[in-house]
Amino acid sequence: MQKSLSLLMIAALTLSACNSWSDSRANPSNWFGSSTSTPPPSEAAYDPNVLVPPEREGSGLFSRPDPVDNSVPIAKVDELRINPTPSGAIIYARGTAARQGAYGAQLVRVENAENQKNGVLEFTFRVSYPSYATNQGTERSRAVSDAVNVSLDDLQNTRLVRVVGQQNALESRRR
Repeated sequence: MQKSLSLLMIAALTLSACNSWSDSRANPSNWFGSSTSTPPPSEAAYDPNVLVPPEREGSGLFSRPDPVDNSVPIAKVDELRINPTPSGAIIYARGTAARQGAYGAQLVRVENAENQKNGVLEFTFRVSYPSYATNQGTERSRAVSDAVNVSLDDLQNTRLVRVVGQQNALESRRR
């Protein structure tokens, strides 16, 4: 009984000394003050590509040449879907490659004055193939898909979305 009473007294004295801990600089909850309201940062201060390294001019000792684009338009575009989102739309395309092993599928936007004037948003569905010969295979094994996010600003004047392949093109008009 004597031991438990003495332990209780030591614990009570130790905890009473912790009152100064709440005001101590060693307490992590005191490291930052309370939040205050400030005006939002200006548009000039906002940089969406802050983590992208700047492009360097010239060539250095360890610089590499620019990669060569070996992609070609996909053989046939099978499906085109446009799904609305709160920030714009997602344009999804599925196609069939000429042979198996197609990789690096991407919808590449075609920018020209005539398309902008007519309200056409045009993409070329491009894929890359291995440098070695591959089998043609079944149509299902050659299926490739890609999607791209388009903002509301790009869709504002758009009346037609077109995805182009080697053999065909699919279009979707605004209702």
